[in-house]
Amino acid sequence: MIQLNFKSFTFGTVLAGLLLGSAACQPSTTDTAATADGDATDTSADGALPGDGITVSSTHGSLREVRFQTEIVNRALQALGYETEEPLEIVPPTMYLAIANGDIHYTSTNWEKLHAGFYENSGGDDKLDTIGVITPNVLQGYQIDKATADAEGITSLEQLKDPELAKLFDSDGNGKANLTGCNPGWGCELVIENHLDAYGLRDTVEHDQGQYSALIADTITRYQQGEPVLFYAYTPMWLGNVLKPGTDTIWLEVPFTDLPGEQGEVSEADTTTAEGVNLGFAIDRMRIVANQDFIAENPAAEALFELVEIPIEDISAQNRLMYDGEDSDEDIARHVDEWIEDNQATFDGWIEAAKAAAES
Repeated sequence: MIQLNFKSFTFGTVLAGLLLGSAACQPSTTDTAATADGDATDTSADGALPGDGITVSSTHGSLREVRFQTEIVNRALQALGYETEEPLEIVPPTMYLAIANGDIHYTSTNWEKLHAGFYENSGGDDKLDTIGVITPNVLQGYQIDKATADAEGITSLEQLKDPELAKLFDSDGNGKANLTGCNPGWGCELVIENHLDAYGLRDTVEHDQGQYSALIADTITRYQQGEPVLFYAYTPMWLGNVLKPGTDTIWLEVPFTDLPGEQGEVSEADTTTAEGVNLGFAIDRMRIVANQDFIAENPAAEALFELVEIPIEDISAQNRLMYDGEDSDEDIARHVDEWIEDNQATFDGWIEAAKAAAES
């Protein structure tokens, strides 16, 4: 069995700032924290926790692989006294509406730039709060197998305007390259469709959509059979541990940055990696988005959400375990247990800082 190999994560200066801030406050012996229904819960009595009597609901979108980080956040909420419901699987456009309406309290899987349109269409800053950074520098883009890239000198998506190059990736016999794309409703499909027009690829490339997990499994099979493959990829995900960029695949660059308008002003610098490859998608970060009323009433939860960080390598390692068959609720719970044990000092720091915020 593959073992989790989580990196120890160093607790940063934010905790110190929160603790110093709380020391400057003058809490009375009757400090309270409001519940989600507006009732007050005493946090000053011996043994009382800021989340006592409050039930929190969450969603991790429609992708099960991101349940891991949601359950880490839920475990921390439980340590603060909150009860947590089983996370719901909802497509992003509906997810943000549900949070804005108060039907769900938070998600830990907000892609700040990719989901900007969904966020604004659900009420934006009037109803929602974006807090902390769960994981920075998450990537999206297009990859092809390295063997074909080296043999044909392909480095850019724009080169697939050439019908002869595009045919190399034709898996259904119609003469066009088959691009394994992403699920409708994820947001990335809108970027891909925009790129097909912006880079003049409609005549030579077709966007295969459906369940990404099934499509990418077929893509991997074709790769293992020695066939050229073209696919959308993102991090963190197990895929990078199966088809490794630089060894098995390469990221394709795009000729210029062109994104749907709902993502706002995005420059070429915003879509270019540290290695200088313009991926065409904004280099993003995963954050927590929560219902604004819930955050106003729960300073402990807000402080926790501000502090939680999970290294991208740890998420990808856990996702690989799921890919290898450890994907039941019990498996994921065990992975969460192991991650917390490996990062106990950091986890405990989150809890202490959140308690201090509730008392200040």
